[in-house]
Amino acid sequence: MIQAEEFVEAARNLGFGWYTGVPCSFLTPFINYVINDVQLRYISAANEGDAVAIAAGAAIAGKPAVVMMQNSGLGNAVNPLTSLTYIFRIPLLLICTLRGDRLLQDEPQHQLMGQITEKLLQTMTIPWEFFPTNAAEIEPVLQRATAYMQQERCPYALIMRKGAIAPHALTRSSIPERENSNSAHIQQSFFRDHKEQRISRSEALARIVELTDPENTVVIATTGYTGRELFASKDSANHLYMVGSMGCASSMGLGLSLARKDLKVVVIDGDGAALMRMGNFATIGTYGGANLTHILLDNEVHDSTGAQATVSAGISFAKIAEACGYGVTLAGDDPAILDALFTADSNTRPKFAHLKIRPGTLEKLPRPNLTPEEVLQRFMKHIGSDLIIPNL
Repeated sequence: MIQAEEFVEAARNLGFGWYTGVPCSFLTPFINYVINDVQLRYISAANEGDAVAIAAGAAIAGKPAVVMMQNSGLGNAVNPLTSLTYIFRIPLLLICTLRGDRLLQDEPQHQLMGQITEKLLQTMTIPWEFFPTNAAEIEPVLQRATAYMQQERCPYALIMRKGAIAPHALTRSSIPERENSNSAHIQQSFFRDHKEQRISRSEALARIVELTDPENTVVIATTGYTGRELFASKDSANHLYMVGSMGCASSMGLGLSLARKDLKVVVIDGDGAALMRMGNFATIGTYGGANLTHILLDNEVHDSTGAQATVSAGISFAKIAEACGYGVTLAGDDPAILDALFTADSNTRPKFAHLKIRPGTLEKLPRPNLTPEEVLQRFMKHIGSDLIIPNL
């Protein structure tokens, strides 16, 4: 058994100062220590997949990050670990607890995951070792982890067994305090009530590009046709095209916006993606700042897979965003909503617009002619970020 301080301080010496995840009782002392230290940053994610994407956003901003989760939630993280951190080559330190450990008498729901946790990490090509249980092991473990992360630019996992860390009391609130959301909130509607008059995705993207200054603004486009059409509209070094990890664009944008307060971060989401990870609305509303703008282009279908209907037709995403704590929430099918969004003052809170568009895409829609890794490296160079891997 080690003290939480021993591991966290050794990790801090290597540059790790950002933590996110979903709690587990095995992790409680560790999380408490991080929360108690005002120099460290802890983001409480809605699920483990969002935690991976939040940490990835911090990492590309130059903030080495740690993701903490129970192994029962490792399944929630499989998609971003395989189609975000792997293909973009983003190194993260994962700490995954081992519920269902064969050495323990645990709850039945943990039995199978306890048996397959190690194999699951291996299948995802994520190297792992057990979390250190004595102080002498900490430095060598971190050395091996960071050496791999430097060489491969991919995640490295530590599996934590019960009792690895001594108890540590929580002395600070884990959630940032906000002013009353009603006092700072702006809500408007821009509906024309004529579906046939809705603009196309490409028209909306072109206007968003016109409204953003590439010198101080970055644009993250969700997977599918959105990223491809943004590339077709105007490829730029300040654009990041998500090609997988559906639903994670907003959480990645949150991590980036928190780590780089000097940047304006624009996330372009889709209705299917937003529905898939709606819990991140609450995380953004709790932690996000005025430098984060969240735009949802809603055509009520999964366009790139055959235009199967989503359930978004009856959903008020703007009201959801308002209830979650966004400072500005706009909704409608009039493209003027975009101009209003970029000129609105949200005080200290993120801004959101739900714009209805029509289905369909461009003929002979191209794919980016750069690999995801090349897109990310270009993006990081543009924002002046090149330190995403801890120094040995």
